[in-house]
Amino acid sequence: MASALFDLSPATLGRFRTRPPPPSVFPPRDSCRSVLWHRRWRSNDAGAGWRAAAMVQGASASYAKDMERLSAKESLLLAFSDSGGFDALVSGKTTELQRIDVNERIVSLERLNPSPRPTTSPFLEGRWNLEWFGAGSPGLFAARFLFERFPATLANLLGLDMTLKDGYAKVTAKLKFLNSVIESKFHLTAKLSVEGPLRLKEEYVEGVFETPTVIEEAIPEQLKGAFGQAVDQIQQLPIPIRDAVTNGLRVPLSGTFQRMFLISYLDEEILIVRDTSGVPDVLMRLDGPPPSTVNDPNPEYES
Repeated sequence: MASALFDLSPATLGRFRTRPPPPSVFPPRDSCRSVLWHRRWRSNDAGAGWRAAAMVQGASASYAKDMERLSAKESLLLAFSDSGGFDALVSGKTTELQRIDVNERIVSLERLNPSPRPTTSPFLEGRWNLEWFGAGSPGLFAARFLFERFPATLANLLGLDMTLKDGYAKVTAKLKFLNSVIESKFHLTAKLSVEGPLRLKEEYVEGVFETPTVIEEAIPEQLKGAFGQAVDQIQQLPIPIRDAVTNGLRVPLSGTFQRMFLISYLDEEILIVRDTSGVPDVLMRLDGPPPSTVNDPNPEYES
């Protein structure tokens, strides 16, 4: 048996030599073709590694930028609060130091604008609350006009909000008179035209003074008799005049005023616009993002 196991005769060796060699994973390295094949295999493997590393680095950079943007937004809101908010702004109580602090944080946030084409972004439409106006803003001018001519107990501005929809902007000013006895609203409608990826043109269309709403519970006892007489006199007016009073006073403004402004920042929560002199207005969204952006939360964000 031992001799059979160690049989080294030519016949036995021939059986092993005739068997084909086992297939190799790599082609022979002694040919030009195999050298090229190995180089291609190694370069493809290295490319896959670089692509994976780039994806990880890209995700990390995107996350870091999102965190930086969130921090800048929180810093801006804190500056608003420290400056006294809307009441201090419209009454002229905001100091120069508070203004420069807010403007510095506005610039820091604008640097992180995620919307390259804000004028056509679906995030633009919706209802916005005006949180900050610059020194030359029409909103601040109207508020100052009101405060300078009437004491706070006689007339006050409660807030300004703006609705953007279908190429129109509707600004609503909430007013109160006689220490909250009478409340009213003024609506200003403007047409918006897209002039570029960042630039819009605003043309005023009309203004509407709503019929004041009287809070009867807030009327002093000594004035309730006069209030009842006034209501009776309104009811005795001719129907056309009474309807005009009931529906509010409309003031046509077409062709009276227009301005250009650009959007320097836009996301799902904050909108910043600047007029031709560079004065910034900052608005905060009052409602949720448009339905078209729910499934795609960043439709126009930079990648």
